[in-house]
Amino acid sequence: MLMYIVAACVGAAYLVLFFLSRREVTDYQVEGLLRPFAGMALYLYKKSCRWGRGVTFKSRVKRDLELLHPGEGKEQLYTAYCVKKTSLSLLICLSGTVMGLFISIQYDLKRVLTEEGTIMRTSYQEGAQRVVLWTKTATGDSQTFEVTVEPKEMSQKELEEKAKEFKDRLDRFILGENPSLQQVSRDLRLTESYEGFPFTVEWQSSRPEVLGSSGKVWEVTEATEVELKATVSYRDKQWEETVLVCVIPGLLSKEEQVHKELMEVLRLSEEESRREDTWKLPDTYGEADLAWKQVVKNYGLFFWGLAILVAVAVFVLSDKDLHNLLLKRRNGMKREYSDVVHTLVLYLGAGMTVRGAFFRMSSDKEGKARTPIYEEIRYTCRELQAGVSEGLAYEHLGKRTGLQEYVRLCTLLTQNLKKGNGTLLLRLKEEAARASTERIASVKKSGEEAGTKLLVPMVMMLAVVMLIIMIPAFMTMGQ
Repeated sequence: MLMYIVAACVGAAYLVLFFLSRREVTDYQVEGLLRPFAGMALYLYKKSCRWGRGVTFKSRVKRDLELLHPGEGKEQLYTAYCVKKTSLSLLICLSGTVMGLFISIQYDLKRVLTEEGTIMRTSYQEGAQRVVLWTKTATGDSQTFEVTVEPKEMSQKELEEKAKEFKDRLDRFILGENPSLQQVSRDLRLTESYEGFPFTVEWQSSRPEVLGSSGKVWEVTEATEVELKATVSYRDKQWEETVLVCVIPGLLSKEEQVHKELMEVLRLSEEESRREDTWKLPDTYGEADLAWKQVVKNYGLFFWGLAILVAVAVFVLSDKDLHNLLLKRRNGMKREYSDVVHTLVLYLGAGMTVRGAFFRMSSDKEGKARTPIYEEIRYTCRELQAGVSEGLAYEHLGKRTGLQEYVRLCTLLTQNLKKGNGTLLLRLKEEAARASTERIASVKKSGEEAGTKLLVPMVMMLAVVMLIIMIPAFMTMGQ
């Protein structure tokens, strides 16, 4: 019931949000399943800004967006990012609610106990039903039972096919709650029939004062062996099975005794109604009236709560993913630093100006992979074409990369423009040599880190190899 209330509240909230945001027009790149939620997300973002609290009011997020998308509008970037993130969270919340509601409906369909205390039997093709029941006695004690509701009796041909299987599983059927037949302290399941098998079984005990033919275990002071003889019959076929059990002393609490007696009442009531279409549960136990409820595990609310947690996690961790994307971009630019410096040295050595070298690098890389640093170089060339001074454009390039190497290079180029340094080419050659050395050191460091990461899989493989060698050796020694 609680899941239905939650689903109704969530559905109402989404409907209200949909009607409030139906006039919102968004041009942001939200595609696929997120598109229906874009208007709602934009509405929530605008409301949060009016309240003075941005959806993700973090300066680092804004800075990361600006560095990842240079030249684009800051507010538009930030709004688009928040809309996409909020749309994903709304989708997850709605999906979790729908899933939780679907699971709740599925579990409700499994309920077979009516308000009148009647259980509908299944046909023999569907098999037996396992039903968990709960009741409260007049003393205030509550009891839970797991019972099996047998289907209507099967045809003779189908029953004969299971005769052999029944012989093999008889010991496990009668075990009940005992750990083994050599440690019997609780009642055995010595019934006339067993789940999934239509045979009639008659039990005889060699020590009825210790273990009754109904499976009831009486208190004993010492371990006592009892021989059980089971006469299994089906129409004109009959065979006998002998089972040896050892009854050990055991003490049942009052609650356990009540549970045992009620379980016996349920068993007898269920057996008496096996030829009926329904099973009427017992109304009384002693002088107390019984009211029954079916126990059905419903995980719908759990999945809804899990979806809410996932949505919150996605909303919060999106900022971290954005920052990791920026770090990945910077690492790529750092790896290409040596290539950029060597290219500059080559062009300047051929007699080109710094400005001309930048435009040449931009055109050379135009048809190749859009690596981060050459995207920044193309953006710098567009600034130069737009009238930005050469020195300022180089400073912007260093700031956008956020890397010490490029800041150093751009400072060198700017100083050359201001002071007319005639040794620029020599300084660039020295910088190229240093960049090559740093790149070699970085590659070595990455190799060492990769070796450390591979250590755990190597140890696991070594353990598997040792097991493959040692297990056959120990088996040979045992022979």
